[in-house]
Amino acid sequence: MAQLYFYYSSMNAGKSTHLLQSSYNYNECGLRTVLYTAQIDDRYAKGKVSSRLGIDADAQLFGENTDLLSEIKTLQHEGAIACVLIDEAQFLSKTQVKQLTDIVDTLNIPVLAYGIRTDFLGQTFSGSAALLAWADKLVELKTICHCGRKANFVIRLDKNGNAATGGEQVEVGGNERYQALCRRHFKSYVPLN
Repeated sequence: MAQLYFYYSSMNAGKSTHLLQSSYNYNECGLRTVLYTAQIDDRYAKGKVSSRLGIDADAQLFGENTDLLSEIKTLQHEGAIACVLIDEAQFLSKTQVKQLTDIVDTLNIPVLAYGIRTDFLGQTFSGSAALLAWADKLVELKTICHCGRKANFVIRLDKNGNAATGGEQVEVGGNERYQALCRRHFKSYVPLN
């Protein structure tokens, strides 16, 4: 029976690497996967899921208006799909997460979604909130803060290297813009509201 999985963490925990390994495992068994990544995230290359370890794979792009259920139904005409894998799942809309549940429940295709839980102010992304509520399985991938504790938050750095305490929720960036921190260190920069 297919299920919806949400693999979540702060940044630098290996989400994309885990996604690529999962897809590889399916492909090695002769099973077809479909990968998606956020259209907004073009740090490495459009249409690629890329790991900081230097591995990547081609991916479909999703934007705010992408109908994932309709696209998967269309892609099924090209051959059976064993698994759908979503990178940067925090950027999904609530409607798109509902479509993922439909892919699982009506098409019987497992979906593995990977993303971060909260933004730089400690607020949950809408895609992550829906996945936390509706996923069959929640799996936390862990990384560490500079102090050695588990990092479960991120801060955004401004142009001067200081922690940003305001701004748009979505600004794409990597290590040059974001830092993973434990809750204690996060609260020293951004108070939890």
